[in-house]
Amino acid sequence: MKGTPTGRWLLLFHQIPPKPDYFRVKVWRRLQRIGAVPVKNSVWVLPYNDQAVEDFRWLLEEIEAGGGEASVFRGDFVGGLSDRDIEALFRKAGKRRAIRRTRTARRTGRMHGRTWVTRRGVFVDRIASAWLIKRFIDPAARFKFVAPEGYSPRKSELRFDMFEAEYTHEGDRCTFETLLRRFRLRDPALRAIGEIVHDIDCKDEKFGRAEATGVERLLAGIARKHATDATRLRLGAVVFDNLYQASR
Repeated sequence: MKGTPTGRWLLLFHQIPPKPDYFRVKVWRRLQRIGAVPVKNSVWVLPYNDQAVEDFRWLLEEIEAGGGEASVFRGDFVGGLSDRDIEALFRKAGKRRAIRRTRTARRTGRMHGRTWVTRRGVFVDRIASAWLIKRFIDPAARFKFVAPEGYSPRKSELRFDMFEAEYTHEGDRCTFETLLRRFRLRDPALRAIGEIVHDIDCKDEKFGRAEATGVERLLAGIARKHATDATRLRLGAVVFDNLYQASR
């Protein structure tokens, strides 16, 4: 890898043969999946970290194996763009991905605008599951908090993490893991969060995630300070948004 040893950004420069067409599309899709954004023709950028280095190195080898050329550089600036300009590109790309997820969800029959019902006094699994629902399953979701048992859902309502719920613990899986499985969410970052939530909620240390203790303390602090379930979900969502970014 070339460039400035302490640079903030990692850049991939590539030249891909015009034929076959599928190879160019394959490389483009791989760049999209790892979260890179284009800054110029054939130049893509990621924030520098170990995962970005690994992703670009694998892609570099794949491009060269397909008859193309590629180089990876680390630097502090990108073609006259400021850090703020590049950060704006990542924000726009994130919004586009969110729109695509919503459209895909509608095409595949995922939920939209449903009322999701769960037990009062939300904590780890329910906070995490509500975040997952709102972020990746039903962006227009509304949440309702009820007594633990005896609630009969109304039309358009779905229950989660409660007695006789449509989405709850299955086997040794917590509700968050059940949602991942039932909605076929295969994002490795979500899987990592699922393991953390499992270790906290099920208390069986199945995955032995080191982050579990810290996440549990953060959520416990939110629960102690705020009795309102809606507030717990709002503040808990910030925790899981940041955890998701750190896990990518």
